[in-house]
Amino acid sequence: VQLVESGGGLVQAGGSLRLSCAASGFTFDDYTIGWFRQAPGKEREGVSCIHSSDDGTYYEDSVKGRFIISRDNAKTAVYLQMNNLTPDDTAVYYCAQSNMWSNRASDYLSWGPGTQVTVSS
Repeated sequence: VQLVESGGGLVQAGGSLRLSCAASGFTFDDYTIGWFRQAPGKEREGVSCIHSSDDGTYYEDSVKGRFIISRDNAKTAVYLQMNNLTPDDTAVYYCAQSNMWSNRASDYLSWGPGTQVTVSS
């Protein structure tokens, strides 16, 4: 199983970034894919996740209306479009796979190495 995030970087407040998660080594469309983030000194938190089959989605309250998650099963990839970014969004962002419909990190089986997102004020 391999998950690799990309698309992070430095952006000014109000800007946008699109994160990508490239997946391989498992039956992609059997798994929920989630995005998590961890800021320095804080616990890892679930940001968004997308269901394996019906494309149901979940968003953490602070990102609702700003972030959009999508998946392309043919490309075995999941994307996180992040708009109107604020300094509070600064964190390392991770994608992960789960065989459950869950936003809890403990329910996720494999993780990517993460990509840094830094939002300047």
